[in-house]
Amino acid sequence: MKPSQSAQKAPRSRLLTNPPHWTTVLALVVLVIIVAIAVFAPAVANFEPTQLNAMMRLKPADDTYWMGTDSYGRDLYSRVIYGAQVSLLVGAGVSIGALVIGLPLGLLAGWFRGLDAVLMRMMDGMMAIPGILLAIAIVALTDAGLTTVIIAIMLPEIPQVVRLVRSRVLSTRSETFVDAAVLLGTPPLRLIWRHLLPSTIAPLIVQGTYIYASAILTEAALSFLGVGIGTETPTWGNIMAEGRLYFALNPWLVYWPAIVLSLCILSINLLGDALRDRLDPKMKGRSI
Repeated sequence: MKPSQSAQKAPRSRLLTNPPHWTTVLALVVLVIIVAIAVFAPAVANFEPTQLNAMMRLKPADDTYWMGTDSYGRDLYSRVIYGAQVSLLVGAGVSIGALVIGLPLGLLAGWFRGLDAVLMRMMDGMMAIPGILLAIAIVALTDAGLTTVIIAIMLPEIPQVVRLVRSRVLSTRSETFVDAAVLLGTPPLRLIWRHLLPSTIAPLIVQGTYIYASAILTEAALSFLGVGIGTETPTWGNIMAEGRLYFALNPWLVYWPAIVLSLCILSINLLGDALRDRLDPKMKGRSI
């Protein structure tokens, strides 16, 4: 068996052995429930998330309004459910975009020494700016739509992916089978595809889960600060931002979206830890 093939099958075999810990199972169940509720929001929600009812302002939870209503009489339960759609979509867009852009850049930086210095200095420059500040600046200077928010959150995540992939390539390129492929005259792009790329898949999967959770939290922070997605679209962040004004009257206006947000992020991080332990046992018990 070729080394590259064994590298691909090793993580798969580790995933199929040993039963998962109960916390991993619980995290998976919680995340599946949140995803299912977001996908089937129109069927699960009691009302339209933007439906106003001035007669029902700040109403406590009851049989009709399961989480109560906000200051405009909108059903909080329905708004939290629809807010999950935005958060999960932002997380998916940011993680996929960061991996798709960062993977080829990391492969090129790790193999071609001439590109390495240029690309890594660019990545260092991006990492010098705090991610949340860069996102706020991008959103503030442009239209605060869903696509803009995804791009603003994605850009600070790309350097982390590039550095991770580059480090794996630098480690793998010193292996004997890579030297043999070079001596046999294997073209660089084919060598990268067949021998170097497989070694990056496992850590990228794990990194993708952490980027997903981080993106959801960053989007909520932007919306809470009023520079994220507009208030006409319910998100967990702007629901909490509106609820904080009436926190003394009804603290659950903030508690409910915060609880669901925390459960979502905690579940994703627990699944990421489980994947890390199984795909790379040497990293077990460590943080990435």
